[in-house]
Amino acid sequence: MGDQNPTKSTKKKGLGTAFTWFHATSVNGGAMAIAATISTYFSLYVQNEIGITAAQLSIILLICSLWDAINDPIMGVICDSINPKQGRYRIWFTFTPIFLLVDMFLLFSNPGFIQGSAMAKCVYVCITYMFYGMIVTAYTMPQMAILPAMTLDDAERNSVVSKGAAICALAFTVASTFSTQLVEIFGSYRNLMCLYAVLAIVSFWGLYKTSEERYVMPKDPNAAGLKQLVYVFRHKEIWPVILTWCLAAVSYGFMFASSVYYAQYIMVPHRVDLETMDEATIGALTGSTISVYMGFISVGALISMMVLMPIFLRKFKTGYQALIVSQILTIACYVILFFTGRMNFWYCCILSFVATAVGAMVNALVNVLVNDTIDFILLKEGKQLNGIVSSVKGFAQKCGNTVTNSGILAIIAVAGFSTDYGIFGQPASATTSINIARFLVPALASVVILVVILFYPLKKYFPEIAAMKEKMRAEQGE
Repeated sequence: MGDQNPTKSTKKKGLGTAFTWFHATSVNGGAMAIAATISTYFSLYVQNEIGITAAQLSIILLICSLWDAINDPIMGVICDSINPKQGRYRIWFTFTPIFLLVDMFLLFSNPGFIQGSAMAKCVYVCITYMFYGMIVTAYTMPQMAILPAMTLDDAERNSVVSKGAAICALAFTVASTFSTQLVEIFGSYRNLMCLYAVLAIVSFWGLYKTSEERYVMPKDPNAAGLKQLVYVFRHKEIWPVILTWCLAAVSYGFMFASSVYYAQYIMVPHRVDLETMDEATIGALTGSTISVYMGFISVGALISMMVLMPIFLRKFKTGYQALIVSQILTIACYVILFFTGRMNFWYCCILSFVATAVGAMVNALVNVLVNDTIDFILLKEGKQLNGIVSSVKGFAQKCGNTVTNSGILAIIAVAGFSTDYGIFGQPASATTSINIARFLVPALASVVILVVILFYPLKKYFPEIAAMKEKMRAEQGE
């Protein structure tokens, strides 16, 4: 517990089924269902239910996402600096999900005092959304940090990451595909999101109960506070990894966040004949088009995480090699879809499914690089900075989320998109911008990721890292 001496002799312990389950379902279970719903539907929800325009929301998301990125390193410093008896990482699992529940109630409420005032609406959404990002930071960083503190075995780590990815895909599939139906069942987005938050509370409390910090070095009194960031950023080998984390979030985020726009404003007009169809038929076809397309995307992500990612890790042994193959296939699919996706609905659905199946795993595979980076810093600096490294990854991911959240809205707003035009009245420039956001931007992000990973700077240190781990195991008496 806490800062226990890593040289104390103990017998090797397995991670345990309970820990693996709770680790997989904490960030990736109910909390991920919330993230998926917000990523996919929050933009349209705010515009339709609260009355904020796409341009206003773009600015709000930019402000919130920038702050979200900035506070990640702060959170990492706090994690690696404190020494509570519950453990420097474990303690965060006790109260942060409670804050999540409260914020979901507020974020998906439309209080009377903001009615009639555009400024009040913007301020309310900005504050509640900003707190959501801070809460996510406060439980995500420790959740990533606790795994390398529990085990030094790469196979065990990869197994936990794979299981978490599978749960993540399942939660994302349910939330992004069936949210409209679930809202009807539970009465409102607020009720549904609060339910997800309760599930997150159960998982995080279970993670607290089943985890312990076995491999946590004592704090260095000469390296406190923000000084700890220097130990990460001064290594040139880390910078390409940080870029990869950022672009993985861009590729993954654009893929999902733009899909609803693509289905509603590009695929629906191509399937609807306004001259021959009555209003009821058009409404039914619109709903089915969106649900079917999002279903293909979500199932593709499910297959990616639950089936293909474990296969890729077994086949190619390391996360960076699996990334190379997945990104090559992703680029090919997105380029084809950019030029031909609007030709036929079912063709687009099938090829989008393939693209998602090979591309969605990028957001989970880059978590393997977190463990590589933690080991690299321990090798080079002799310091265990799990929280700092996890926060740097979070910082990079949030930078990518900033590009995604405000980027999509900015692209379509500049191109003339407006919900006032409806589904069938969007200008050609707006639909072209949606097509760019859906396929071209993720393809370009994947190209840069591929180039970086082809020259992965940490791989040359793998033999030294393996020797370091053997020494640590020997010191533990394992």
